[in-house]
Amino acid sequence: MIEQPTVDRVIEAAQSRIVDIVSDFVSLRKRGVNYIGNCPFHNEKTPSFSVSPTKGIFKCFGCGKAGNAVHFLMEHEQLSWLEAIKMLGKKFGIPIEEKVLTPEDLIQQSERESMMIVTEFASKYFSRMLYESDEGISVGLGYFRKRGFRDDIIKKFELGYSPAQKDALTKEAQKNGYKIEFLEKTGLAIVGDNYTADRFRERVMFPIHNLTGKVIAFGGRIMKSDAKTAKYLNSPESEIYHKSRILYGIYQARQEIIRQDRVLLVEGYTDVLSFHQAGIANVVASSGTSLTVDQIRLMARFSPNITIIYDGDTAGIKASLRGIDLVLEEGMNVKVLLLPDGEDPDSFAQKTGGDALRDYIQQNETDFIKFKTSLLLDESKNDPIKRAQLIQDIVRSIATIPDHIMRSVYIKECSALMRVDEPVLYNEIKKIDEKRKEKDATRTFVRTQPDVPATDTSTAPVFTITNPFETEEREIMRYLISYGEHPLGEIDTEQGRKAVSVGEYIVSELKSDDLKSLNPVHNQVLQLYEEHADDPDFVASKFFINHSDTEVSRLASNLLAHKHTLSKIHKRTGIVKETEELLVDIVPRVVIELKWKMVKVRFEQCCRRLKKSEEEKDDAAMLLLMQEMLRLQNALKVISLQQGERTIIY
Repeated sequence: MIEQPTVDRVIEAAQSRIVDIVSDFVSLRKRGVNYIGNCPFHNEKTPSFSVSPTKGIFKCFGCGKAGNAVHFLMEHEQLSWLEAIKMLGKKFGIPIEEKVLTPEDLIQQSERESMMIVTEFASKYFSRMLYESDEGISVGLGYFRKRGFRDDIIKKFELGYSPAQKDALTKEAQKNGYKIEFLEKTGLAIVGDNYTADRFRERVMFPIHNLTGKVIAFGGRIMKSDAKTAKYLNSPESEIYHKSRILYGIYQARQEIIRQDRVLLVEGYTDVLSFHQAGIANVVASSGTSLTVDQIRLMARFSPNITIIYDGDTAGIKASLRGIDLVLEEGMNVKVLLLPDGEDPDSFAQKTGGDALRDYIQQNETDFIKFKTSLLLDESKNDPIKRAQLIQDIVRSIATIPDHIMRSVYIKECSALMRVDEPVLYNEIKKIDEKRKEKDATRTFVRTQPDVPATDTSTAPVFTITNPFETEEREIMRYLISYGEHPLGEIDTEQGRKAVSVGEYIVSELKSDDLKSLNPVHNQVLQLYEEHADDPDFVASKFFINHSDTEVSRLASNLLAHKHTLSKIHKRTGIVKETEELLVDIVPRVVIELKWKMVKVRFEQCCRRLKKSEEEKDDAAMLLLMQEMLRLQNALKVISLQQGERTIIY
């Protein structure tokens, strides 16, 4: 357990610096008093993700996710609340004391946490072997130095070495209390019947980090010549590692990508290392896999501008051209750089150095139309059919671009390069768009069809109960969270008149009529307020925004971030005052409106039940229902009178 004062210090620091925290993962720009950017939780072209430094919250008006800095990390990095607190404590230099984890403690960790702990241990072990074992120094460190990598780059990327011994890592990990099942699940060990071996033995190791710098997987290069053994070997897919969603070097590059507003994409581990050594840090690698949509969206969080760097292998470039279309489809601005024949990013960066490499990129990167045309035009020079196919290929790429202005610019360029009239190109794009819409419509129709027969109730979807009073309750929650401790006035009690706050009034009124919500989070907020209201330092907005329960924090952040329109009182009177000045009028009214709607809904339910009883000729039920309806009518009259009376006295 972490002591509460320490947690409070971390949360206070995080709330005041939420922009810095979110900026580690999202490219933000200032707009008014807030900051905006593309939401990291769903795919979007137009920014709807907002960060408020004054309130210490984030809110996406597209997907609805919201919360404080702690909950941003929990959501983004799939961390527990405790992990997020520890991560922020480390970021802000706040010492967090906790007991050292024993093997027994490790058993109690979740599977994901245990896997992260195992990969971190393995990374440190490989690094130690590289620098402290004779084998690591002669084989592993010798290889890196032969490739020209400095020690600062080796340590920056936490490179390492896995010994040739069959199960060196596995034995060391088990000796330190790590379970074999997590070594197997992370792909570090291969376990069979009466057989256990390290997956990466006799390889130099490249740890793969997530956005927060945690090691989630490894790549390993073999050190011996063996035609039957793969030169590079990667960790298998696991609970913590999905190769299609991560890019090698993204943790080390993210800040520089934001600063340069451009990301450079290469293919391999050593390409990234050589660029960093040359002083160019806004570079990531797809690690030899085909570029995926998730990887593109990961880059797009930090910059919409990407330069894809290819070596001189024409056959390899043609095979990877689909990646350009995927980048265009995600709305990114893509440029392409072709290196000289016989060069790859690693060798070229080592040969040219930083300044010359920057100049080469700037002078030689080109847009994808010129690149595709120069790459494929030679094959179709004297063949009109191949030339037409090339034009269609380029047009299909242009058609993937969501922005119509960008489309028109590329169409104009394609028209000039290929000597084809613009209307012809527009017509082709129109055909492609129509075909795509037809396919999308077909997919939508198929998705809306029931997966099981209507008679099969065992797998029928479960419908949740909707809360008919959600709108009114959220309005009450908004005032309780925003102004809970704000003085409201005095109310009459059996002991005389008593001063109350906004929160005390709301809780008292709802409790007096035993009003419970169908939304459990609303009930939880009311209970939490009642439990903490006597604390003289209690500030409702701060308390609920920073609450450890994600649902409570999300509700508070959503309500505080929501753009609130003028109430009926403002519109009717034409007088606009500060909200605090109107609390004495507004708060009792929103409570009364909820009560009025609850009674009205119950009255309508009685009416429907009465009609059914009449059809069934159930006289006893009809009598009870009519008595209930009479009581509800009287309650409506009382509430209507209350709406016209001032119930709070200043």
